[in-house]
Amino acid sequence: MTRVLAFARSRATSWEWLLGAFAVVLIVVASITTLGFADGYNIESSISRMAAKALFVLPLVFLIIAREIDISVASVAGLAGITYGLVVQAGGPHLVALATAIITGALCGTLNGFLVAVLRLPSLVVTLGSLALFRGLCYVLVGGTPISPLPDELIGFAYGSLGDTYIPLTIVPFLVLAPIAAIVLHRTAFGRRVYAIGGNPDAARYAGVATRRIVFQLFVVSGAVAALAGVIQIGITSSASPDSALGFELDAITVVFLGGVSFLGGKGKISGVIWALIVVIAVRSMLQLQNLGAYGQAAVVGAILIVSLLLANLGIRLSTARAARRARALTLPSGGKTATPHNQPTQSKEIHNA
Repeated sequence: MTRVLAFARSRATSWEWLLGAFAVVLIVVASITTLGFADGYNIESSISRMAAKALFVLPLVFLIIAREIDISVASVAGLAGITYGLVVQAGGPHLVALATAIITGALCGTLNGFLVAVLRLPSLVVTLGSLALFRGLCYVLVGGTPISPLPDELIGFAYGSLGDTYIPLTIVPFLVLAPIAAIVLHRTAFGRRVYAIGGNPDAARYAGVATRRIVFQLFVVSGAVAALAGVIQIGITSSASPDSALGFELDAITVVFLGGVSFLGGKGKISGVIWALIVVIAVRSMLQLQNLGAYGQAAVVGAILIVSLLLANLGIRLSTARAARRARALTLPSGGKTATPHNQPTQSKEIHNA
């Protein structure tokens, strides 16, 4: 019984559960106070608007846990969308254009991965530069003129829903990939290695973890997933524009940090990120219904990002303080020697580590 109570207490005070409770309360309050929030059309359109950003989130979770970041995802999505449009414009079928777009995204990720993992450049600086590079290529390829019309297969997918529900088809790729990402991160050796890299890169390398190869792979996957998100986004807007998905990385990074992924690496769960995604979708929907413009919404999302970082920093401080108090409690006040029971000549492993 004591163990059950302890488990329930730890769950109730975990960030994921607190965030989930906040998301539920937010949705209930918004449904009561905001006219049209619970309307089926609003639910469908709100989820659809976040579909591309939701896909950005999944590889970002892996990268940030591994102490890396990719802020070029929106530019990769834009370039992949332009590539898709050019293939269609040249007479290529939908599937060929889709494959070309994903290959383009993977190549962009390969460039980022090479610079970060092989040349060991800082990922923040590298992806900041590639953000500008890939976005600039969008304008070089098409100027300022969007490519349209797009294939009926893409438009039908972008505006379709799952059966008779209000679940848009655009969120289906995320619903498929999110469980896969959770299993890989939390249930496989690869996921454990990602956590090890973020927890202590040097120790992971000395333990035989191929840190450079894993980081390289994460960037390649990030580029490919961002490309898929880019194709979905141009389907929603019905044209391949050079400014497609512009600024989407802000929402994606906000979701990751709000979901409890540590900016210091080595910590985070997919479940927390999904709750954070729900919160951001709800907030965006409320602001939209209250006629707050795009810049106002971006300001609110930026504020949420800052608050999430402050809360994460507070959590780290509290955790450090608890560890220090626990260490002091295991020492004698006189000589600083660890307290050991009689007839036990050696310290326990836990006290020794403390």
